[in-house]
Amino acid sequence: MKERDLILMKSLIESYVKQGIPIGSKALLRTSHLSVSPATVRNIMADLERQGLLLSPHTSAGRIPTTQGLRIFVDRLVTVRSLRSEVVAHVKRNLNPNQETKALLGNASNLLSDMTKMASLVQIPCTPVNRLQHVDFVPLSDQRLLVVMVLENDEIQNRVIAVDRNYQRDELAQMSNFLNRHLVGKDVNSARQELFGQLLKEKQELDVLLQRAIDFAEQGFEHSTQLSADSNQPFHFSGQTNLVSMASHGQLDNIEQVFGAFKQKQQIMGLLDRSLAADGVKIFIGEESGSEGLSGCSIVSAPYKQQGKSIGVLAVVGPTRMQYDKVIPIVDVTAKMLSSALDSKSSPVSL
Repeated sequence: MKERDLILMKSLIESYVKQGIPIGSKALLRTSHLSVSPATVRNIMADLERQGLLLSPHTSAGRIPTTQGLRIFVDRLVTVRSLRSEVVAHVKRNLNPNQETKALLGNASNLLSDMTKMASLVQIPCTPVNRLQHVDFVPLSDQRLLVVMVLENDEIQNRVIAVDRNYQRDELAQMSNFLNRHLVGKDVNSARQELFGQLLKEKQELDVLLQRAIDFAEQGFEHSTQLSADSNQPFHFSGQTNLVSMASHGQLDNIEQVFGAFKQKQQIMGLLDRSLAADGVKIFIGEESGSEGLSGCSIVSAPYKQQGKSIGVLAVVGPTRMQYDKVIPIVDVTAKMLSSALDSKSSPVSL
């Protein structure tokens, strides 16, 4: 393509992204600032259409870009803007490494949707096997106990439970020592099976205090079961209302199919997996996603890392007519800031 063809392509797509309507030759001549005749612009547009880069959606002379045209624009023509320092500081502030990993990933997803006004995904890494390091009971007021489970990666899971009376600290120490002898060193699922299996069978043979220990631990593990069920969700999904709003304003077609694609989690996970090995931002435009439901969307994605290893992907999902120059740096910086926050943690990612 000649330089003037690329200039016209860039100008046409930028105008189309802003206005959402087919762009005619007269309007294109004004925005491109080229010193050529309207007839030359019409001939170039016709040639680009023959190459499959533009198309005429109506009988008018206006054109819009095809997926192939948008691909050339993204790869060769888009001018990515640097984020303002206050925006970078805002991302960094909200991705505080002192948060639990689950909250950190959720905040990253919310940040992306808030900043881009589109939908966002943050893939949840596979949870490694977590072994139980310690079980403890902390007395609270009004016949309540805090059940604390410490895992080997220093993650702490806890739950407040109601009990039948106020227990003395030496009683609680005896109860936790009993549980630790049987459960420590086992992964959470194995510990739960031990608790609900062998210990439950032997419960009647134990004194009342140790029977209570089993009851209290069982209530604590109910919370752990809920956490495990939540972690089976493969990604955080934020900004659904942004998609609905875009559909209502004509920026996005077939909103039902779009939401249907998100329900087909296997397709989405396959898409995210294709981004996992990318070196920086990767963009899928329209049918490039391989999902029929997302054929009217673009996905701007980037892997996030811990200790230099890619462990998940974050992405923004919106119409193909999106402001790529704004979205790309937001995704890029958020991925880097999330990676930095995870690196600040002393142990591997755990949910």
